[in-house]
Amino acid sequence: MIERLSRGPASVHGLTEPFALSQQMISKHIAYLVRARIVIKTKRGRESVCTLRPEAIKTVSDWAISYRRFWEESFDKLEAVVNQMKKEEVRDDKKHG
Repeated sequence: MIERLSRGPASVHGLTEPFALSQQMISKHIAYLVRARIVIKTKRGRESVCTLRPEAIKTVSDWAISYRRFWEESFDKLEAVVNQMKKEEVRDDKKHG
């Protein structure tokens, strides 16, 4: 849905078509995106139109990047510890082998 809205505003009905979801389910997803301030929903006549807020996507992206860095660093540290433990295990096996 966000991918579709990244190409421009779309009606709620227009967002329903590409997905195998009911209008009710799409409306529920849109409500979550509106509450999260990722999407703005406006009325145009009888139609509801959704527009993506690019600045919100940037905020989410920045947040995800910081967590990605955190987890990459954590896994690098874990890998170093595991490698050290393997070396010590090999040394111990040679001593007692």
